[in-house]
Amino acid sequence: MLNPLRLSRPLGFLVGIATALTMPMVSGSPALAQGAGCNAGTLCIDLSPRNFKPMPIAIVDFTGEAGQGAQVASVITNNLKRSGVFEPLDRARFPEQNVAFDATPNFAAWQGIGAQAVLNGRVVREGGRLAVEYRLWEVSTGKAILGQRHGVDAAAWRRLAHLASDAVFERLTGETGFFDTRIVFVDETGPKDKRRKRLAIMDQDGANFLALSSGDELLVTPRYSPRGDRVAFMAFGNGRPRVQVLDLGTGQRNVIGQDGVMSFAPRFAPNAGTLAMSIENNGQANIVAVDLGSRAVRPLTSGGAIDTSPSYSPDGSQIVFESDRGGGQQLYVMGADGGGARRISFGEGRYSTPVWSPKGDFIAFTKQRGGNFAIGIMKPDGSGERILTEGFHNEGPSWAPNGRYIVFFRESGAGAKLHMVDITGRVDVPIPTPNFASDPAWSPLRSAR
Repeated sequence: MLNPLRLSRPLGFLVGIATALTMPMVSGSPALAQGAGCNAGTLCIDLSPRNFKPMPIAIVDFTGEAGQGAQVASVITNNLKRSGVFEPLDRARFPEQNVAFDATPNFAAWQGIGAQAVLNGRVVREGGRLAVEYRLWEVSTGKAILGQRHGVDAAAWRRLAHLASDAVFERLTGETGFFDTRIVFVDETGPKDKRRKRLAIMDQDGANFLALSSGDELLVTPRYSPRGDRVAFMAFGNGRPRVQVLDLGTGQRNVIGQDGVMSFAPRFAPNAGTLAMSIENNGQANIVAVDLGSRAVRPLTSGGAIDTSPSYSPDGSQIVFESDRGGGQQLYVMGADGGGARRISFGEGRYSTPVWSPKGDFIAFTKQRGGNFAIGIMKPDGSGERILTEGFHNEGPSWAPNGRYIVFFRESGAGAKLHMVDITGRVDVPIPTPNFASDPAWSPLRSAR
């Protein structure tokens, strides 16, 4: 029988209301830059590596509800800065410390400190709810290029900032934002040789931490469903690892798969009704697909190799997985029915934990070579391999829903912590957690569900 600790981290590491106020831009503006998905002649950030430069932006403290406006503006500032796409200007340099929601900024003054865009707004209370209204201004033309309003329960006020951040990110890059999301991960406490591991969830910026399990049992490799309402994971219970699914709304847990069979490395299909995972069979591992309604199990691979870490393409037609069928740990792509498996990784080292981008354009992976662990991406045909970050131990990539950022965990010796890297490798920032953390998985956009 396979060592279950080896399989806990398979083959890699052991164990709104919105109203757009978009205005036409002046094509001759010196602040213009063309980016993917942006209209010609509009203020936009060019995200291509050759031309990229972070946009200087001023986020003025929002007015309205006492103290809340400044807090919302602070979270927006942090979000945009961490994305690596924006350069929020120091408030100490602001020519105007307050810009009322209905007022027009002094554009000449803002241009004098290098701001290309100014964001102002207000927070208002509506009974037990809070709403935010804001406008994004292009400094060079003096025109409002975005205006929106969002409302949430008062206790969830940080979501106002995340929703606004997503709107600004999308308006100025042409790509979907990623701020109104959550991350599920393994929270780790206690001595290194006696780690207490429990499932936990938090906002993508580390706020609103919530433990999902007690820590009395070992739970690893959590994976979000495409709808964000469930999490699949592996639990070490009664001496035999089994895949389980947790309903985040009810807290109910269900064991998936056949009794008495070790199962691990779960991943939801895009339809959320099927779960691909590996099962142990006489010391080897094969991939199966489980219908979560009927619980019918359909074999996808067979043979004497260890096939694990399946991940579906966004359209559900293909699966990338890792296997040692060729004698070494490599990546393969097969049809969702299990047919036509072909190897796609050919570089030096061992490849593991593949995960398909939500856009379908890249596959992220962990690569071990020369004593280091790296996070990289390649195209689905195996071409264009690129290492994004490399060091002592980086592992467990998971894509943001916009397909531009990846969360992973980095082991520094004392313990693991979460980090975020973008597809250029230019952005590499820590994600704060209260304790050590590993095995992250990014949720879909909450506002899109």
